[in-house]
Amino acid sequence: MEKLKLLWQRLFSNERLEKAGDIAESGAEITKAGLEFAIALGVLATAPSAPVIAAGLSFVGIARSGLRLLHGSSNEKFEIAQWVAVACPLAYVNSFNHLVQRNVWLQNRLNAKIEILDINPQLNQLGELELDNSEAKEALTKFSNSTLGQALNQQLSIYLQNAGIAENIASVVTAWVAWDTFNYIKQLLLYEPENIHQALNLFITAAQELRANEKYASIESYLKEQISPSPSDPLLIERWKVVGEEFKIPEIYVSLEAHLLDSNGRATEKEPTVNLENWVTEQLNKPERNRQVIFIQAGPGRGKSVFCKMFADWVRENLHPIWTPIMIRLTDIDTFETNVENTLRAAIRENFVNRDDWLSDRNTRYLFILDGFDELRFGRRTARGIEDFLGQVGNYQAQTVCKHQFVVTGRESALHGIENRLPANLVRLEIALMDDQIQIQWLEKWGRLVGQDKAEEFQQFIKAYNCPERVKELAKEPLLLYLLAAMHRDNELNMQMFENTNGVQAKIVVYQKTLNWVLTKQRPENLNQQLTEFDAKDLRLILTEAGLCVTQSGREWTSITAIEERLKNDKSAREMLEKAQHKLGENPLRNALAAFYLRPAKASESTEGAVEFIHKSFGEFLCAQKIKESLKRWVEVDSKSRRERYIIDDDTLAEEIYDLFGYGGLLEEIVEYLMALLDSGQQFQYLKLFERLEEFYDNWCRGKFINGHPKNIPLNQMQKFHTEKILLDIREVDIFTGLNIMILLLELHRYAKTKDDLKDKIDFYLSIRKYGDDKNQELINVINYSNSINIKTFTATVGHFLSYANLQSANLIGSYLNGVNLKGANLQGANLIGTYLNGANFESANLQDVNLIGTYLNGANFESANLENANFLCAYLNGAYFIGAYFNNTNINDSCLKNTDFEGLT
Repeated sequence: MEKLKLLWQRLFSNERLEKAGDIAESGAEITKAGLEFAIALGVLATAPSAPVIAAGLSFVGIARSGLRLLHGSSNEKFEIAQWVAVACPLAYVNSFNHLVQRNVWLQNRLNAKIEILDINPQLNQLGELELDNSEAKEALTKFSNSTLGQALNQQLSIYLQNAGIAENIASVVTAWVAWDTFNYIKQLLLYEPENIHQALNLFITAAQELRANEKYASIESYLKEQISPSPSDPLLIERWKVVGEEFKIPEIYVSLEAHLLDSNGRATEKEPTVNLENWVTEQLNKPERNRQVIFIQAGPGRGKSVFCKMFADWVRENLHPIWTPIMIRLTDIDTFETNVENTLRAAIRENFVNRDDWLSDRNTRYLFILDGFDELRFGRRTARGIEDFLGQVGNYQAQTVCKHQFVVTGRESALHGIENRLPANLVRLEIALMDDQIQIQWLEKWGRLVGQDKAEEFQQFIKAYNCPERVKELAKEPLLLYLLAAMHRDNELNMQMFENTNGVQAKIVVYQKTLNWVLTKQRPENLNQQLTEFDAKDLRLILTEAGLCVTQSGREWTSITAIEERLKNDKSAREMLEKAQHKLGENPLRNALAAFYLRPAKASESTEGAVEFIHKSFGEFLCAQKIKESLKRWVEVDSKSRRERYIIDDDTLAEEIYDLFGYGGLLEEIVEYLMALLDSGQQFQYLKLFERLEEFYDNWCRGKFINGHPKNIPLNQMQKFHTEKILLDIREVDIFTGLNIMILLLELHRYAKTKDDLKDKIDFYLSIRKYGDDKNQELINVINYSNSINIKTFTATVGHFLSYANLQSANLIGSYLNGVNLKGANLQGANLIGTYLNGANFESANLQDVNLIGTYLNGANFESANLENANFLCAYLNGAYFIGAYFNNTNINDSCLKNTDFEGLT
């Protein structure tokens, strides 16, 4: 066969292109870069008029013109080599052209004009190639590895590098262009006569079979099914839908702002907020050696998960394959391996990760978006601390061979206690509350959906002078802004709802109103009852049990079977289900939940499916509702009894406590909701609750329950949890139960100090208990027992709740308490020799006469603390700060004081 350049000159001269100009083809227009590359290859003529002529056609049109001329120029037998020599290079250029057209990153870098004359001497080597039939068949069946494919890759790589694109990125581009060329070859074949179809069909079929198992096909399938909200995939669309509405999240999504945080997690005051999407995109453009793990933090409902979905899809549309987004919900990972690569592989579960070189392959670059780091509560899914996984990610990102990027999201609380052990290459941002400008953007989108008049009325509502400030604050959070707007649209929102409420209580009002709204307005009550045989009260009961089950599962969903088992333990609920079962003749619980947040079962779940709330905070709120109802029952007194006797006796109380609290550590948000719910209801018997819980706690400290025989409550609860796939051992069940009761006692202690009628009646002494010879040993015993699971169990579970705690005279020698929050705590006379308190918060705490000899206090905060007579001899105080602290006879001799801040001491 003749050389490629001679064949191309004969078929694609200026004169030929001019005659072919009447061929109109649909498809991608020729980009500047695509045209330049085609001319540089020598496929198209280099005369001044050629680009103008070619720009009027698509590459499909040019190729069809050339193939038609090829068929008409010879009466000889069809030659595969000639067909391939014409079709494949132009299909390759078309593949490149299409990639440039949809890839913003490439467009920006190929915008500058490349001097074609300077490039031609290098690229014209391709024109010297002569294809035989064997090489042509190879190009049709496995183009990427063929002689022609590799030659084209080499030329494209030279072209890209001349444009200033790094060699490693050029390699990614050429690999994907070569892989996608097959689709454009098939496109050209559609226009060919039957005899050519028959001649090439065998090779095309073979190529399709080979491609089905290639990594690129697997990646493209993953992007389509897991990242892109394609209308053809109803399951994926459901994930993006706002439940109960006819629109999807992208229709009301607006880009958010974020604060850059320093190494201590504080906003950098001098730095303005940054656009979250733009800032992360800028980090992707940095050289590999300068990249850091990006941690995006925010409270519930602030938009973390929605950002992950939207940004992943934007990257798919605009940056792939320069960056290929991989979205992982960390709640879906059951086991964390010692090797982060294996953990990622197990989470993704796609064919392309089964290759040994899937991360080292030079032709792929992944953007790993790991959503929900706060779900990795210590001790729930892995025997290691939550920081181990983040450390693995940081270490991998820091490797010189790593060309990928990690973005992690989570609540700020997930980092409590591990601040000093975060990866050195971690950069933190916090999603900011929506400002007026972003709120207006959101309202404009809302107006397109519900009508501009409705949107303007809602805007007037939240801007009105008499609108409570707490409501205005709630309207700065994406989830709550939507809920407020939707209820206002349905005339379910008014100023009176928020009278006499604080910030958390205002949020609770919104959640409660939302539940009523879903139960009665979005789905009329008579329709619910017709479908489910349950009234609104029954449905609320079911939802609170679902909220508890979701929380205890440690995931964002739970099986319907688990909810059903819990309801069977409640006599009235059991009778309700049996009655509905009799009338409906089918699973009544599934019908009830189908009206809310039902999702299809996964292969690993029961055939009954599972329930998942529209947002995790709804499950947490409902879990708090369930706990509140239990607490109310625990303080109810039998009115028929002559002596004061609780309806729930001590044995039953212990069983219910283990049932509620034995699953793991209480989340801060649940505790916050719970205390606000108790405070906003009728007069609650706080003192009675404190007395009952304190008695349980004393018995727990003495090991009464875990040593019980023949009835062993922790053992029974462990077995029950196992049936619900909550795989904790008896020791873990016992420890988490006791620590959660400690948290409730600490909260009651803190609450009582704000109430005149309770402050002298409720006082929780953590350090001095009722039993034992050495009474101030109890807390250290609890810490040591808790940390028998892992050294960080106590701090990860209770550490945040120790503010304003009474730790007077506590003996905590050598304890592990890194990162605990002791703000306002009373530590007078405590013995903290050799204790690990790195990163601890002692703001405004009382540390009079505290013994801190040899204590590890690196990065600790002593702002405004009372340090009179405190002994810091030989303590480690690197990076600690004492702004406004009270020093009087304080001993800091021989302490390590590197970067310590003593500004404003008194």
